Amino acid sequence: MTELPALPDPHICEQARLSRDARFDGLFFTAVSSTGIYCRPVCPAPSPKRENIRYYANAAAAEAAGFRPCLRCRPELAPGNEQWQRGDHVVARALKLIEAGALAEQSLDELATRVGIGARQLRRLFVERIGAPPISVHTTRRLLFAKQLLTETALPVTEVALASGFRSLRRFNAAFAQANRIAPRELRRHPRAAAGAALVLRLGYRPPYAFEALLAFLRTRALPGVESVDEHSYARVFGPADAPGWLRLSAWPGGEQALQLQLHCPQPARLLGVVTTLRRMFDLDANPQAIADTFRHDAILGPLLARRPGLRLPGGWDGFEIAVRAILGQQISVAAARTLATRIVQRWGEALPSAPMPGLERLFPTPAALARADLREIGLTTTRATTISGMAQALLDGRVTFRAEQSLDAFVASWIALPGIGEWTAHYIAMRTLGDPDAFPAADLILRREATTDAVPLSTKALTARAQAWRPWRAYAVIHLWRAASDALPLPRGRKQEKIA
Repeated sequence: MTELPALPDPHICEQARLSRDARFDGLFFTAVSSTGIYCRPVCPAPSPKRENIRYYANAAAAEAAGFRPCLRCRPELAPGNEQWQRGDHVVARALKLIEAGALAEQSLDELATRVGIGARQLRRLFVERIGAPPISVHTTRRLLFAKQLLTETALPVTEVALASGFRSLRRFNAAFAQANRIAPRELRRHPRAAAGAALVLRLGYRPPYAFEALLAFLRTRALPGVESVDEHSYARVFGPADAPGWLRLSAWPGGEQALQLQLHCPQPARLLGVVTTLRRMFDLDANPQAIADTFRHDAILGPLLARRPGLRLPGGWDGFEIAVRAILGQQISVAAARTLATRIVQRWGEALPSAPMPGLERLFPTPAALARADLREIGLTTTRATTISGMAQALLDGRVTFRAEQSLDAFVASWIALPGIGEWTAHYIAMRTLGDPDAFPAADLILRREATTDAVPLSTKALTARAQAWRPWRAYAVIHLWRAASDALPLPRGRKQEKIA
């Protein structure tokens, strides 16, 4: 079983705090006993005395110890620490479920059942490893998001309560006041956004972050009508059709280590889920320092890392959408797969009554729509059409899922049991829908070519053995190798090079 990460060494925490090192932002929090406040290591406030400092691995642990979040550095803006959710440890799997909103709809007993232990044991493990029980982790997450909405938007307090997962305004006010020592309306004295305008939220990350490279990957795959990607931003429309929303993600002006999210979401209760999806899709909680430590001395990846620091895993908005795209992309080019996916959207995607943004007027088809569709109408072979329809039906039946708590091995095993889906496809889906950092489509010809200096590509078995040294970050190796291959492509006559990542 994978071990959970520990709090960084106190000496490292101290040096990171004193130097305000952004690479450690979100990897630990600094609490000050003389003020009762906890901060990010990048807090611009004057450094407190060392004897008053306490270090905590996460915000929930700091709040469980009685500290409240700093109003200056705003802990709600810190990137998450995905290392706590990596691997097959029961706490890691439970944390994934909490991040996915499990405790918003289910009890602690139900959460414990999903990870295979009793509620009392799960609570004990959380307190022992995390420093706070599961419900405290869930509540802290909701309250920090509420604090961001109160600070950065003009949403009414009642809608902030709904957006952060509270069904009772009274309970929200009480929980917020207890955690922050201030009432929500007092924090809202000077809202920064005009009422009725699209929300503008800051989504932080740890540097380096190769945003332009991630956009380039998504741009070659963007589906007209559903999403739009240019050199500076990603935009898309999302459902339901009777109350569609839209979003646009771009770099935060001024070079701040954050992305700017412009968001219109008619249903406040969906806001936290949208932000959570985008953080996974744009890999904002990755720890590039840990990845670099694994790749730096590798003969193949070391030079690629130096050339392209900060490459992230490009995720997908919706698991089913990515699964369809993965099947379409079997043994054909990215451009050809995009053409077929566009035909599917135009034929079976639901048209919106009015476009919430120019050029964005359709939703990607649902599993139910494609399970009964004759996909041969848009030029698919019978085999490929059957694979997609069968996969859609398997999702409806629950034979395969995108549930957050499943291990990579279990996910792959369930997907390759479906006709027409092999390990390459299953690992690709895991990489882009689960954001699994160790997913590795070893049969990929480009990977087998790029992972060796010989003229002859490695075999799948040899590449798998070679990649053991890259664990648990094999998916990041995939992105580096794909990028290296695209950089080496000859330029088509009269056209600029189209890049993979």
